[in-house]
Amino acid sequence: MTKIESAVSHTAGVEKVQVLFNASKVKADFDDSQVSADELAQVVDKLGYEVKKIKVKDQVTA
Repeated sequence: MTKIESAVSHTAGVEKVQVLFNASKVKADFDDSQVSADELAQVVDKLGYEVKKIKVKDQVTA
């Protein structure tokens, strides 16, 4: 869990990372002009964890 958080958080453009271990999910707030969801999935994959699905939610700005 810490390994995933550390690797993803050190990726350029990532602002916040939360690993939900029991739900098998990683939530990340990131700047899509610097990094894509697919690139973040590759980071997790390189750590030896399978990424089954990528879901991106639009951020709501105030």
